[in-house]
Amino acid sequence: MRGLLAAGAAVVVALSSGVAAHAASAAAGASSGYAAAFPNFKAPKPFGTTLQSDPKHDFTKGIHSRHDGILRGRITLIRGDVAEYQPIKWKKGTETEGYFVGPPEGDVMAYASPVAKDVVYLSAFGCGESEGGMTINRDTGLGSKRCARSVLMKREGKPALITVYKGKIVQVQEIWTP
Repeated sequence: MRGLLAAGAAVVVALSSGVAAHAASAAAGASSGYAAAFPNFKAPKPFGTTLQSDPKHDFTKGIHSRHDGILRGRITLIRGDVAEYQPIKWKKGTETEGYFVGPPEGDVMAYASPVAKDVVYLSAFGCGESEGGMTINRDTGLGSKRCARSVLMKREGKPALITVYKGKIVQVQEIWTP
């Protein structure tokens, strides 16, 4: 009987450590951007104070996809499977901590890319229709709750790190703002 109890306890320890290891690897995957699906691009500072440029992008040729990489931006419009997005920067506030702003009025700095069918969407506000509590990595302020593509396709205007690879949006990781 004692042997049976010891064996049972060993199984519980092994299972719980396996679950913990899986949870840790999932959390690491969330922070690393699920690198197995696309390259591990260098991410910009979530609260950077300059608009990111794309020197190779020709804005005179109409709105089209940004080059591969991660843009601190905001999805401004979703039509069908295509999302339009623009770069944003953090502007310190006088009465609040601050807020995100896009390019100045009249600036044509905007992009459009199809959203990949297997896009990784990491929400900072949960996956429900009404935004719930914070679902963020408290160290980075970035979303950590993986939600379905259909949830992303209904949300516009949230600040995020938008990853483009081979002309498609492959990851959107929301930035939590107070």
